[in-house]
Amino acid sequence: MEIVFYGHSCFKIVSEEGKKILIDPWISNPATPKDVDLGPYDFILITHAHGDHLGDVLKLARTSVTEVIAIHEIQQFLLKNGVPKVTGMNIGGTYRVGNLKFTMVPAFHSSSFPDGSYGGDPCGFVITLENGISIYHTGDTGLFYDMKLIAELYSPKIAILPIGDHYVMGPKEAAKACDLLRPEIVIPMHYGTFPILSGTVEEFEKELKKYNFPLTIVALNPGEEFFK
Repeated sequence: MEIVFYGHSCFKIVSEEGKKILIDPWISNPATPKDVDLGPYDFILITHAHGDHLGDVLKLARTSVTEVIAIHEIQQFLLKNGVPKVTGMNIGGTYRVGNLKFTMVPAFHSSSFPDGSYGGDPCGFVITLENGISIYHTGDTGLFYDMKLIAELYSPKIAILPIGDHYVMGPKEAAKACDLLRPEIVIPMHYGTFPILSGTVEEFEKELKKYNFPLTIVALNPGEEFFK
């Protein structure tokens, strides 16, 4: 299994069976490396409708092999804009396709399309791979106590969560999220893209020391890979 960070909240996951998954496909963000993989992807997941997460989906999803997975309102938007294959779902549900499972879980944030219209509720995804490993991409979110339920139900080994503050959790809240989730590995995201996202990995590490449990922080630079 491979995880590649493309900056901001955009990640590529390659499963054991070689399925390529792209999450929050803003591959034109300021931090994106020049050698970013343009696909085609098997699946593109979208956590909410803000432009820095909806990103470049209209360009990347116009292939015969790519399936976009998103909440119902985003599904309808994409279908109207000519994306051929979009699966809509809603929070609490699990979409099973082949040997993969995509579970949509809550996120505490807002969601609107570029024109300001309602983009459906924001969400996160728990992705369960063929080998049973679960990866939790929280999407943009504040801290919420039901992360403990997500831990109990899905036992994510890898948590990908924001630390940037202002629009999302900061380092203090992200550390508490790790305490609730108890993953083996945490990958920080949504920080440093713009000056206002001021949370840092160093602050996050400091806050995590308040909780006494084993955890590996994998802080990826854009373009870097992590293998499990």
